[in-house]
Amino acid sequence: MVLLALALLVAPYLLILLYTLPVIHPVSTLMLADLALFRGYERQWVSLDDISPNLVQSVMMSEDGQFCRHGGVDWGEMKVVVEEALDGETTRGASTIPMQTAKNLFLWNGRSFVRKALELPLAMAADFVWLKRRTMEIYLNVAEWGPGIYGAEAAAQYHFGVSASDLTRRQAALLAVALPNPITRVAGKPGNGMQRLARVVERRARNSGEYITCIYG
Repeated sequence: MVLLALALLVAPYLLILLYTLPVIHPVSTLMLADLALFRGYERQWVSLDDISPNLVQSVMMSEDGQFCRHGGVDWGEMKVVVEEALDGETTRGASTIPMQTAKNLFLWNGRSFVRKALELPLAMAADFVWLKRRTMEIYLNVAEWGPGIYGAEAAAQYHFGVSASDLTRRQAALLAVALPNPITRVAGKPGNGMQRLARVVERRARNSGEYITCIYG
């Protein structure tokens, strides 16, 4: 049992090394669960160059504005969240894109200290090993955008009937604001609240030049 536990702990770090290879197209734990339950899923892997910059900018400015500057974990945001939790306040999310990528690839959904304790070193290891472009490419190809809908290409086709390379600024912003809960936030059928959030993200994405230099520098 001890050896099995050690193997499970070490395996994700070995996979992080393997996933540096661009010919490897990782799958998420949710995708594996869909296969195990015979539900199947939709995902067409596309390179970062075949994903509209509108989506990259929108996701970065919605999910992780300091993506190009931190080492996998935004410790400033994490400190604020911990202080709020200690004060008994409702905490906001502090997950970076590397943290969400690590969770999607190796862990499970749901908030718990155990998952977060596993997620942090995985995110730092991934950020150390992968180029920022590779991290973003993997994230946008494993993110969930609806039941059985994974990755930017499947999401763009499912919600808007276009390729990921042809997403407009508004479509990209809607996909970005759907990410925290893609089951209840349907990018292709946004309510007024989603539309308001999308307008904010769209404005930030339009002015994101200094924040995205690690992708389009």
